[in-house]
Amino acid sequence: MADIIELVYADHDWLRRQFFRLDDATSATELAAIWDVLSARLDAHAEAEEVVFYPALLKHGGREDPGNPEADPEDETEDAITDHNAIRDAVRESRRHEPGSEKWFEAVIKARTENGEHLDEEEREAMPDFIKSASLELRHQLGMRWLQFYAEHESIRGIDARDKDADDYIEHHS
Repeated sequence: MADIIELVYADHDWLRRQFFRLDDATSATELAAIWDVLSARLDAHAEAEEVVFYPALLKHGGREDPGNPEADPEDETEDAITDHNAIRDAVRESRRHEPGSEKWFEAVIKARTENGEHLDEEEREAMPDFIKSASLELRHQLGMRWLQFYAEHESIRGIDARDKDADDYIEHHS
C-alpha cells in the first residue's frame, strides 16, 4: 500500500539525511552539489504537501481529538504553510550567495532550523491527527497522488516555490 503517511515520513528522513551530508562536505564544490539537490527537494516537498497532504487534512482531519485537544486542521495547515514559506525564503537567500560563504551558511542553517522544526511539529501534530481521522483507503489514494506528483516533477523543476498566503490557502482548500 502506498500510504501517504509513510511516504511523507520517508521524505522527511531523506531531507534530514541530506542536511547531515552537508556536515560531511569538505569543499565548496561538495557543498554546492549536495545543496543543489537538497534545496530543490525542499521546494518540491513543500509543494507536494500543499498539493496532496494539506488539502486532505483540511477536509478529513479530526477537529476534536481527546488525545490532543489542540488538534485543529486549519491551525496545523496555517503553521505548515508559514513554515514552508520560511524554508523557501531561506532557500532563496542561499541561492544568492556562493556555496561555502558565510552568508550562504547563514541561509542554509536558517533553512535547516526551519525545516527541522517544521518536520518535528508535523510529525507530532498533523500526521497523527490524519492517521486517526483518515481511512486506509484515503491514505492509499493520497499516497498514489504523492507518487504521481514526484513522477511528474522527477527533475524537481517546475515547482512553485513562491510563498503562499496561509489564509488564502486554507480558504481555497477547505
